[in-house]
Formats: sequence, structure tokens, C-alpha cells
Amino acid sequence: MNPTIEAAGLSKRFGTTRALDGLDLVVLPGEVTALLGPNGAGKTTFVSLVATLLRPDGGALRVLGHDVASRPAQVRRLIALAGQSAAVEPTLTGRENVEMVARLFGQSRSEARASTGAVLERFGLDGAADRPVRTYSGGMRRRLDLGASLVGRPRLLLLDEPTTGLDPRSRLELWDVIRSLVADGTDVLLTTQYLDEADHLAARIGIIDRGRLVAHGTPRELKRRAGLSVVEVHVRDAAALEQVAATLTAIGDSRAVVDAPTRSVRVRLSNTDRVFAALRPLDDTGIAVDEVSIRPPTLDEAFLAFTGAPAIKENVA
Repeated sequence: MNPTIEAAGLSKRFGTTRALDGLDLVVLPGEVTALLGPNGAGKTTFVSLVATLLRPDGGALRVLGHDVASRPAQVRRLIALAGQSAAVEPTLTGRENVEMVARLFGQSRSEARASTGAVLERFGLDGAADRPVRTYSGGMRRRLDLGASLVGRPRLLLLDEPTTGLDPRSRLELWDVIRSLVADGTDVLLTTQYLDEADHLAARIGIIDRGRLVAHGTPRELKRRAGLSVVEVHVRDAAALEQVAATLTAIGDSRAVVDAPTRSVRVRLSNTDRVFAALRPLDDTGIAVDEVSIRPPTLDEAFLAFTGAPAIKENVA
């Protein structure tokens, strides 16, 4: 299986700032790959290199078998980029926007009309196709931007934080569109500030920190590697919290944390088999336990474990 993207020792500097520092990453075909990282980690820089908007300073980067430094024109014919803001002209109609992009891709007038109609229908915009884009909602503009990106039938679609600013319904609609694109044969590289988005969409996730790949795998693998599960016990009487906390601290891999407003105690531990055995003696004390929950690490917790930084929006390259 030939990789969609293959980066080896990739480096890029901006003055004295090393945005990418020997990055190694392989993106496989037929799936969504998400890139996560704290502010300034290098996600946007990497996407810009894949899109041939920047040239690497060192290392190798191949996209669909083509070297981005020596064959950028061949790469551009195979990719499309949808950035953080919808790149559509608000004074034109939706149809005019997409037809313009199709013509820029070299399609004839008849080809552009046909491909535009197909794209608008696929993205549920055919009913609004002849309205000025300034009358579109934010979600409609993002779908139009994606549609315009796809009118050239790219093999690889680069999405840089595609759902930023969208309401929950529009986000879910866009997720469905992205899944359908992959099902139809378009590979997707996604950067996002929403970890739940990566968890739902991505088959594999790469986490970048300080210009290097610090973790790579499926969401399940990354969560498992992050380590400790979380046990939460809710009690009926707040007076029992400290005793429950002492019990959980004795079996946990960290000190138990008491949350008085919710009458709960949380602890992290690696062996959840010990939980119920440890809590059983509480029955003899008359402490009423309303609920016990055990959950694996979340992707947010995995992110923090690998980067040691808060999951915040990337504003710089």
C-alpha cells in the first residue's frame, strides 16, 4: 500500500524559529488522518508544505508519490485545500462560486456547469445555488467551500480546522460530508482544535509537539497508551467523602480527588479489577454508594499526556 503522504526528517524554519524539527509521518490511503498539537506545534506549517505553499528546508516530503520540492505542479493537480475560513465570494451566487473554481481547474464551460451541479446537489446546496453567498449561513458557506475544493476531483483533501465557529448541527452535517468523501475515494488530512472531532472522524491521529511527531496511532491506541483509567464514586452523604477518598487513594496510582458539590471522588488507576473489592468494606460502615463508574482515558487526556500542554487553538505556524 503506497502512502498518501510520506514525510521523513522534515524541517522548516521561520527565522530563528524551528517550526518543524525532523518530522516523520506516514499517512495511509482510504481514511481520515487527523493532526493534533498545541499552539505553535507545526500543524499548519505541515499542511502548508503538503499543499506546496511552502518549501521544506530539509528532509523529504512526498505526496501521492510526488516529491513536493521537485514536482510541486504534479502535487497541486492531485490535492485541494480548505482553510480555516470559507474562501468564497459573498457577492456571487453559490453556483457562480463553484463554476469559477471549476474553470480555474481547466474545465470547459459545459464541464464546469455539470460538475458544479453535481457538487451543489451532493452538498445539499442545490436549492440555494442561485442565491448570493452573503445570504448563506456559516455552515452553508463551509459546505460550499468544501464543494468548490472538490470540483476538481482531488485525490487528497487538506482540511485546516474546517468546523471552527460552526454550531453543533452544522458540525455534524460537515462530519457526514467528510465521511462520504472518504467512502468515495478521497483521502483526508484534517487539523482540528476539537479533540472530539478527531476522535469521531479519524482512523489515525498524529500528535505533533515542538515540530516533531510525538505519538501516532488509532484513537483507541492513543488512549490506551495514555495510561490510567478514571474511577468515580458518588456517595449519598457528603460526610462520607473523605473516607471514600482514603479508600480509593489506597488502591489508586494517584491521590483521590474529592468533588464536594457532586458528592463524588475520583482516582486514576491502572488495575480496575481492584475497585469493587476495595469498596466492599464500605458496606460495613453504612456508607451508601449511589454510583460507581469506570472509564478509560479520553483523547483529551491522551493529548495532555503526550504533549504536556493544553489543547488550544493554533494561531501561528
